[in-house]
Amino acid sequence: MAVKKRPFSKLQCQECKRINYFTRKSKKAVEKLELKKFCKWCRKNTVHKEAKR
Repeated sequence: MAVKKRPFSKLQCQECKRINYFTRKSKKAVEKLELKKFCKWCRKNTVHKEAKR
């Protein structure tokens, strides 16, 4: 049987608004994903939120 894969989520920097990361999120999670990651354009750790698909 084929197993359905979870869809990708794009993570967007909240300072420069660039999409830097792609990740998989569980289908059960309702709220948007928010992580503190390194942005190579800002050159610092910033908050990255899930962008539109």
